[in-house]
Amino acid sequence: MPNRLADATSPYLLQHADNPVDWWPWCPEAFAEARRRDVPVLLSVGYAACHWCHVMAHESFEDPETGALINGDFVSVKVDREERPDVDAVYMQAVQALTGQGGWPMTVFLTHDAKPFFAGTYFPPARRYGMPAFREVLLAVADAWRQRRHELETAAGSLTRELAAHGRPGSGEASAEASGDASREQPPDAAALDAAAHALATSYDAVNGGFGGAPKFPPSMVLEFLLRHVARTDDPQALAMVEGTTERMARGGIYDQLGGGFARYSVDAHWVVPHFEKMLYDNAHLLRVYTHLWRVTGSPLARRVALETADWLVRELRTPQGGFASALDADSEGEEGRFYVWTPAELRAVLGDDDGDWAAGMFDVTPQGTFEHGRSVLQLRSDPDDAARLAAVRARLGAARERRVRPARDDKVVAAWNGLAIAALAEAGALFARADLLGAAERAAHLLVDTHLVGDAGGTPTGTPTGTRPGELRLRRVSRDGVAASHPGVLEDHGDVAEGFLALYAVTGNPRWLRLAGGLLDAVLAHFADGRGGFYDTADDAEALLRRPQDATDNATPSGAAAVTGALVSYAAVTGSSRHAEAADRALATAAPLVTGYPRFAGWWAAVAEAALAGPVEVAVVGALDDPATRVLHRVALLSPAPGAVVALGDPSTGPVVVPLLLDRGPVDGRPAAYVCRGFTCERPITDPAELARSLQANTDLVALAT
Repeated sequence: MPNRLADATSPYLLQHADNPVDWWPWCPEAFAEARRRDVPVLLSVGYAACHWCHVMAHESFEDPETGALINGDFVSVKVDREERPDVDAVYMQAVQALTGQGGWPMTVFLTHDAKPFFAGTYFPPARRYGMPAFREVLLAVADAWRQRRHELETAAGSLTRELAAHGRPGSGEASAEASGDASREQPPDAAALDAAAHALATSYDAVNGGFGGAPKFPPSMVLEFLLRHVARTDDPQALAMVEGTTERMARGGIYDQLGGGFARYSVDAHWVVPHFEKMLYDNAHLLRVYTHLWRVTGSPLARRVALETADWLVRELRTPQGGFASALDADSEGEEGRFYVWTPAELRAVLGDDDGDWAAGMFDVTPQGTFEHGRSVLQLRSDPDDAARLAAVRARLGAARERRVRPARDDKVVAAWNGLAIAALAEAGALFARADLLGAAERAAHLLVDTHLVGDAGGTPTGTPTGTRPGELRLRRVSRDGVAASHPGVLEDHGDVAEGFLALYAVTGNPRWLRLAGGLLDAVLAHFADGRGGFYDTADDAEALLRRPQDATDNATPSGAAAVTGALVSYAAVTGSSRHAEAADRALATAAPLVTGYPRFAGWWAAVAEAALAGPVEVAVVGALDDPATRVLHRVALLSPAPGAVVALGDPSTGPVVVPLLLDRGPVDGRPAAYVCRGFTCERPITDPAELARSLQANTDLVALAT
């Protein structure tokens, strides 16, 4: 019989709806029930694509005896960390404080007032890996609750006070250090950014690309910073780090050599064996990185990978409503990676002996295997002389793979990650002249407006945040099947969606996207600001947890504060708003210690700082939108590698100009014109695309293609 998770929006919670465990969603009623029964709370946090979450579910949560033990001694609460990043952040800090490490599934035992007193991650059903059996943990915790209750509550209170102290800005940790009083710092200057790039070089793996050792995660935000750094400095070492990392990732097993798209991370230092889940946010980031690398260098490999990744996003993750699903699972047929791996015999069975042996050599599929059970993850360490043969082999293998059991899809739509996808697809669509990709970005943006947005421009999701003011825009974090859940958007949702809307405005010239971005940023300044220049990760009217989360460091995605600050810089550049520009400066000042001291965890901050240092460059393109000359100038403007360059596009002949950067700037002698500006101070108008390219230092070969 289904439990209380049967009506959940989250696919992860729905995976547990038929467990023998009497799960509750995160809600006040669960804690009230624990108090009524006088038992502790078992909090389990994970996400749908998490391999070890599946393992623990099969071993323990689907086991009737374990379920009965849990139901008898605990009130059990299941949380999807992607739906509730605030809950996840608070209790992950507790896990790390108690165990020295973290991860998912996260297992935390709580008092009736939600204070943690014991925690861990994955627990096996029997003792192994040096860990106790999960049932042993349950019995020990239940016994301690009955026999030593006062000790547990005292320990929980002490831990909670310690976490609250460390969560305050300026407490000394990397993330808190970056959230101190902005009056003591200035935004990172050229010297600080040069030093950050140099520090990254000291941890760069010159043989395999990437930074540090195994496991290796795609360093998307760091690569974006280095590309912007190259545009300012022509630093060959920085460009080499970008090119080396992107090529080795694209040729390794972390990249799907048949279908496109990147897996979450590599378990080794060589990018050979991935952890096979594919996340929307990783692929959105990497699509943008490869697109921007092509913009700087014209690299055919970068172009191919960018387009294959974009096509994978649209083909595999787009939902019927036009949004983008969160992830593809790592597992199929009960095995991690089964969908993606091959043996030499399997290649020959599909391709015949001649092409099968050739493909085994090209894709490094060996009799011993590079993965488990003699299977290999496909790699493409070099391009063959016969490109047509490779294309035919890939197509045949891809068709054969489609007959396998596909990994499950987590089809919830997360606002922040869709914002990242919108920005990436809009830019790729414009730069690669792919109207279908731009259309996909616009459709996803409309879904966010119609389903996730609360306010004058949005749809009608229920439960408007209590602090929403007339005319103010706020976001819901997740939806599924076109229906928004009640969870309010966190800081990263507002920052990443604003970034996506600003990218759409730059590409389409539709001022609606600029206005919506401004509405979201105004809500951030009203509800997320910490009063010291930084931002909390939750709004002032969000559910009160043990502490109000605030983490300035990048993780798999840019920190919410960095995302918001980047959007503030761009919005101020297009609108001339001093209020937004000053807010961006204050936020950058809080991040200065993080950029200089921990650049691997501050890539997006450093990228935003490069944009602010550059002005950023503002390009106003004016002319009839159906005039080919306007379109060429616009495309050349978008090809600019200037860090964080913003582009405004408009036709003053169609009505009143509503975008400040376009005011009082018109065609020249009836010809479309571009104005290159900084701080709204512009050079003389330019009508020649080649001259505009020189002014923006765009790649001349790509400009020639554009014209």
